[in-house]
Amino acid sequence: MIKVGCCGFAGAQASYYGQFGLVEVQQTFYEPPRVSTAERWRAEAPADFEFTLKAWQLITHEASSPTYWRLRAPLPDASRARVGSFRPTDEVWRAWERTRDIALALRARVVVFQCPASFKPTPQNQANLREFFGRIAQAPRLTPPAFTFVWEPRGQWADAEVAALCAELGLAHGVDPFARPPVTREWFYFRLHGLTGYTHRYSDAELERLEAMFKGFAGGYCLFNNVAMREDGARLLRRLAARQAGSR
Repeated sequence: MIKVGCCGFAGAQASYYGQFGLVEVQQTFYEPPRVSTAERWRAEAPADFEFTLKAWQLITHEASSPTYWRLRAPLPDASRARVGSFRPTDEVWRAWERTRDIALALRARVVVFQCPASFKPTPQNQANLREFFGRIAQAPRLTPPAFTFVWEPRGQWADAEVAALCAELGLAHGVDPFARPPVTREWFYFRLHGLTGYTHRYSDAELERLEAMFKGFAGGYCLFNNVAMREDGARLLRRLAARQAGSR
């Protein structure tokens, strides 16, 4: 099964629920909402609607990231060197616990760890990844085994490095397939950022190329993250429905 949605609701939630069956929550990256807010979102959505979410930036991004301006309260100076890059610190672990609590409230199965290009394949960063996901694996009572973790590295990571870490840590490789193919093959998690950037609108020919990229997978998630995400996502859904109807 191929699930299609947007990175964020891109408009009114009520109308979104009538159009799509999947959303990737973005607010959790900047700062997770209250658990009660996530519970309300879950209650308002159809029973079969699926939420995925991005992990809080305190796990993945350094405090120098421009995205930190969206924190409700500035980081204390003493914490600035202790966040990001999956560091083995109390600050990063608490950020994971808040992310996890929202995922549980949303009944989400997929958590996305999007890394900046500045998170490079250094020995220290690879050690941090191993310790972070190893600690989660050692706490099954606190983290349901049904969770699937998607890792979207950017920058200088070679396919072989990504494949080895995904296999070792049980991660799925999140990608924009127009930029690079995934190295994990059981199912896909595509995040479409626009061929020319956020303002890009996908042509019919590009959507046809995208559909060809689905082949060889048992299924997956396809999330649009561009200015026309709702329109492009709806067009892809119509194309998939027409293709399925034609195959009957």
